[in-house]
Formats: sequence, C-alpha cells, structure tokens
Amino acid sequence: MKVVGVNGSFNLEGNTFLTIRTLFEEIEKEGIDTELLQVGDGRVAGCTACRCCHTTGECVIHDDAFIELSEKMYAADGVFLAAPVYFGTLPGQMASFLNRFFFQCNKNGKMRHKVGACAAILRRTGGYTTIDDLNRYLFSGEMISVGHCIIHGDKIGEVLQDTEGLSNIRRVARNMAWVMKMKEMTKTMIPPPPYEKRQHMNFVR
Repeated sequence: MKVVGVNGSFNLEGNTFLTIRTLFEEIEKEGIDTELLQVGDGRVAGCTACRCCHTTGECVIHDDAFIELSEKMYAADGVFLAAPVYFGTLPGQMASFLNRFFFQCNKNGKMRHKVGACAAILRRTGGYTTIDDLNRYLFSGEMISVGHCIIHGDKIGEVLQDTEGLSNIRRVARNMAWVMKMKEMTKTMIPPPPYEKRQHMNFVR
C-alpha cells in the first residue's frame, strides 16, 4: 500500500513539506510506503474548459508533468493534499493540477474509494476556506475522507512549534492507515458498489 503527499507549495522544503513529512513518518510506522508529489512549482498548466475529458475521461493536454503526477495519484491507495495559504485559499499552481485531475476523475471514476485527507498550512487566516476547497476535490472523486488539519507557521520550521497541529496530523495519518488496512482486509468480503457513469443535465437550455 502507498500514500502520496501532494505538496502545493513552491518551496520544496518549506512548512508544507514539513507537514507532509510529519504525516509520512506516522504512516511509515504502519508499514505503508509514501511518496512526495511536487505540484506547486508551476509545471502544470490550468484547465482550458475544452470538456474533452467529459467524453474521453482523460485530459487532452498532454504535458509530461501532469501525466506523471496523474499516474502516481491513480496508483496510490491514499492521497494527502497539503496546501499553503497565501491569499485566503490554496495557491493557483496547486489548483491548476487539481482542477484538471479531478475534472477527468469525474468521468473515469479512478479515484473512487481511495482514502484521502487534507491540510492547510498558514500564518493566520484562510484555513477553513482552504480546507473546504480541498475537501471538494476529495468528495468529487468519491474518495473516503478521514479528516483534515489546519497547522500554523510563518517562517520555515515554525509549523514544528504548533504542537496541536502536529498532533492532529499524526491522528489523520493513523486514520488513513487504519482505513486503508481495513479496506485491504475486507476487499474480498464486501465488494464495492458498481460504478455508475455520471450524467450531466443543464437546467438552462
């Protein structure tokens, strides 16, 4: 089993990275593999609203970074979305990836029943706005959410002083590990519900 941590920060080893590392340390105690995915570096272009994924189930913008990141998301059993808060919500670079990725998942169903959680990393305000945005991605992908966390810090390393936030991250990690193991143990006993392809209806014609 494997959990990927999605780092929405442009800083490779900033507070968002430290938050993901805290989760990884707890997850790895349970014998689960981890991998960091860097999406905040601007390599992924935004959605163009072409709607081709409505038909194909895949984004038609074939940039290498998006394809690589998507494949790793699909292969994972658990996903942890970690977003720094710069201006009240998640940064645009992270939204560019998540918008395209989960837009296509609405049609291909490939994230259904994977285990998910999220965190917002911030100095002061915008925590729950960001958490609401991140949870919408998890829910739209029909994922199993096991919690979220808001953790505070300004300068790099200050999140490690937020003892309550770190405790919440560890709790989320244990929840992820437990649900993933429970799914693995019961997968032959309780089959998942069949996938029903989403229908689109416009109320304004």
